[in-house]
Amino acid sequence: MNLKRKNLRNGLLFISPWIIGFLVFTAYPLFSSLYYSFTEYNVISPPTFVGWDNYKQLLFQDKLFYKVLGNTLYLVVFGIGLTTVVTIFIAVLLNNKNIKGLSFFRVVFFLPTLVPLVILAILWIWVLQPDNGIVNSFLHLFGTNGPGWFSSPGWAKPAFILMMIWGSGRMIIIYLAGLQGISASLYEAARIDGAGPIQQFFQITLPMLKPVILFNVITGIIAVLQQFAEAFIITDGGPDGSTTFYALYLYQNAFQYSKMGYASAMGWILFVIALVIMLVLFRLTKRWGYDG
Repeated sequence: MNLKRKNLRNGLLFISPWIIGFLVFTAYPLFSSLYYSFTEYNVISPPTFVGWDNYKQLLFQDKLFYKVLGNTLYLVVFGIGLTTVVTIFIAVLLNNKNIKGLSFFRVVFFLPTLVPLVILAILWIWVLQPDNGIVNSFLHLFGTNGPGWFSSPGWAKPAFILMMIWGSGRMIIIYLAGLQGISASLYEAARIDGAGPIQQFFQITLPMLKPVILFNVITGIIAVLQQFAEAFIITDGGPDGSTTFYALYLYQNAFQYSKMGYASAMGWILFVIALVIMLVLFRLTKRWGYDG
């Protein structure tokens, strides 16, 4: 018994730095934000308890809130959808051993994930510059005038989706790992049965990748719900509020308008939205799992 207590004490001592860090930097801010969400708090003055007023104002009075939510869900639906299709396609190509220079191409597709966000934002401002950016200059060669991209309300969100696809190297690597975990004997048996490449993809590759797809989709959605730095640097929410995403609007309320209580309420609403999306995803993909 003494030995068990000694081992427990030693174990707690070893993990005490993590426990202290978790309590100070995670648990305390988490529960503090929950308390502040029920208060009117501008940092300078002490918080004043207002009950559910922040939540009522957000859900029933703040018209910009739903526009911001719509902007974010646009990226979730179209951004994650397109990124998933493109990354799976690229991963399948990179898994083909008949292509020469695979290692080089794998490095090329992964490199964008190593670019700091500030540099990435500046790079894309230059690439999608309406007058002489690389993309529009290329379109001019075919006699087509390119869109305004970040300066156009209708094209700003698609521009951010292009950035998402360009920086999806981690998803490609994860898909590639999933593809390499699929037994070659399955494809061999399919070929013997007369299945072509397309049939093999839909009957073997996709079903076996479903757990990996679910993982990438969930992590991608979480990242999109926290979309902030790129929009803050490139457009600051413009033009006409078309790129004011949820995290950016939360930041504006907290640090520009000094409405900490209001921003805290936004954070908890975002938590509920993310939780609902994840529960729906797990519900819809309940039978997607594969036991290898």
